[in-house]
Amino acid sequence: MIDPRVLRDDPDQIRASQRRRGASEENVDAAVSADEARRAAIAAFEAVRSEQKKLGGLIPKAQGEEKQQLLARTKELSAQVKEAEAAQTAAAEAFDVAMKKLPNIASPEAPEGGEDDFVVIDTVGTPRDFAAEGFEPRDHLEIGQLLGAIDVERGAKVSGSRFYFLTGVGAQLELALTQLAMSKAAEWGFTPVIPPALVRPSAMEGTGFLDQDADSVYRLEKDDLYLVGTSEVALAAYHSDEILDADSLPLRYAGYSPCFRREAGSHGKDTRGIFRVHWFDKVEMFVYTTLEESYAEHERILGWERAWLDALELPYRVIDVAAGDLGASAIRKFDCEAWVPSQERYREVSSASNCTEFQSRRLDIRIRGEQGTTPAATLNGTLCAMTRTIVALFENGQQADGSVRLPAVLHPYLGEVLRPLT
Repeated sequence: MIDPRVLRDDPDQIRASQRRRGASEENVDAAVSADEARRAAIAAFEAVRSEQKKLGGLIPKAQGEEKQQLLARTKELSAQVKEAEAAQTAAAEAFDVAMKKLPNIASPEAPEGGEDDFVVIDTVGTPRDFAAEGFEPRDHLEIGQLLGAIDVERGAKVSGSRFYFLTGVGAQLELALTQLAMSKAAEWGFTPVIPPALVRPSAMEGTGFLDQDADSVYRLEKDDLYLVGTSEVALAAYHSDEILDADSLPLRYAGYSPCFRREAGSHGKDTRGIFRVHWFDKVEMFVYTTLEESYAEHERILGWERAWLDALELPYRVIDVAAGDLGASAIRKFDCEAWVPSQERYREVSSASNCTEFQSRRLDIRIRGEQGTTPAATLNGTLCAMTRTIVALFENGQQADGSVRLPAVLHPYLGEVLRPLT
């Protein structure tokens, strides 16, 4: 949730953000009106409540007819107070609903536009020239089948489309990536966490995932729980309703969890293999810090993601995501995209987002410092999304005979080369 003071003092700043996001400005006008109605309801309640208290002090001193008149008026006021209190509660709820329709204020540094209007910040490594090497690159699914690493047919048989089994070296590779990613995160000062993959509605709503992405979220209606699409949700709610000591910041967590996404709106996209699936495992970085420090922390998270991709020896690029492609909670987001030879393009494998105070205001996470208590800032960044990382490793490391050369950092786990079964 954005700062209500910004809505009151500078609504044009929010309108400008909405335009840059390609979102409706009407939601800003609705929130302004709801805020005015809320404050008017508060004033009305306080006025009748004040009169009620004043009369309460006069009645013991009054006599005869005057006392009867005061008692009659007190009875009237009692009804008015109840009505005003109900109106105040309704206005507050309407304001809360209106505020939750507003995404975070996009950073002026984020490029304007939609999905295709990103800006390339850097490109690292050179994609291999397979034609010069004398063979046509296979896609990750064909490679995975040769290695006995991926089984999508049985995944579909057991669970439906966009599900899979990782088998043999495929399963070993995910376990190696998990161990390596969690170890690296610990070296960088993150506390390793294995969080729950089921969360209450307050956690899902508090992180902003029921605003724009509700159709992509799995819900267990009988239990009123949600399956997370990222451990960001559980890690953000970890300190909900808490006050953090400023001296303890930053608090950095690295969570490993399964992630579940309905992928609504992606019908027909990336249906082959394991690039876009309904379930995958991921190591996610999450940070609590101050608003002032969040911008530098955002760059640090990106730096750790780049170090990870460098260690995996993958060619990649870094993009500054356009405002219209940001999630509801982020003011700015960097994506790291690995080169996928079979598609001849870069595809997202990780992202880093600064959510400033948006999530903490919803989840009531505050910092106690010298200036009193203030909302915390939260940031998140993917370190390793397993399936997409396996896609990139298979396709970039493939050899003409169907084997895959692994980066040196994975040699202690699986050796230098993954070889076909036959």
